[in-house]
Amino acid sequence: MSYAFNREWLLHKFEEIRRRLLKAINQLDDEQLNWQPDVTSHSISVLIKHMDGNITERIRNGILQWEIEGGRTAELQQAFTSKAELIEVIQAGFELIIHTIRDASDERLEMTQQVRSRKRSNLDMLHQCAAHYSEHMGQVFYIAKLCLKDTYKSTSV
Repeated sequence: MSYAFNREWLLHKFEEIRRRLLKAINQLDDEQLNWQPDVTSHSISVLIKHMDGNITERIRNGILQWEIEGGRTAELQQAFTSKAELIEVIQAGFELIIHTIRDASDERLEMTQQVRSRKRSNLDMLHQCAAHYSEHMGQVFYIAKLCLKDTYKSTSV
């Protein structure tokens, strides 16, 4: 089976997520990026670090089988992160995803990885990651709008 359509769709989706995240983040300062709406909510910096943890688990360890050690518990802890650091995390993570999609053979996309209690194909995981990151992108936009109010500029144009 050829996965050309899936590749193109995924490449477009991850490029769009990266572009829009960067457009939102570039409107904010370091304090706003680390601000939490309340004690039960995450800041934008925590959301970005969480996405990067997912990239490590599903792309680096899952698809590429690099087996990078380390747990994911720290990614949801609030720790001050600069805008420059967050931009670097986004650029590096999404570049890895895009290269992985372009370079993976059809056989690699069909391979499976263990996700909780079941095996899922790498292609399925890439689609799941696109959905997961889109959800977090919406949270980033919401927090950015809370911070910037009327000065927020839409990322969709």
